[in-house]
Amino acid sequence: MNRIVLVGRLVADPQLRFTQSGVAVANFRLAVDRPFPNQHGERETDFIDIVTWRKLAETCANNLGKGRLVAVDGRLQIRSYEAQDGTRRQAAEVVADTVQFLDWPRESASPEIPGEGASLGTEDDLPF
Repeated sequence: MNRIVLVGRLVADPQLRFTQSGVAVANFRLAVDRPFPNQHGERETDFIDIVTWRKLAETCANNLGKGRLVAVDGRLQIRSYEAQDGTRRQAAEVVADTVQFLDWPRESASPEIPGEGASLGTEDDLPF
């Protein structure tokens, strides 16, 4: 079983692009705090790359921004690629099946309701 669940904040705005066949893909990076302090009593943070596809990608790109708190449910994918210097490299990323918005945008006048967030579900569940 390959399942990953993360809660963290976006490091930067999502980057939306389209494949040659017109399929939307958005990438963003999450800062996820580790649940325990290191030997110096400080919390360390992991920076994890997230990939979303199709309508979910467009929704994330249009509604998320740097600093937003989200929950991501997906699978770990290890991808190989050739670097500019010709060497083979690998990258680990999470391909998201669902993304939940856990806070409101800063410019929103809506009050935050603790424990509630806007769930995006899977691309088949989206109403648009």
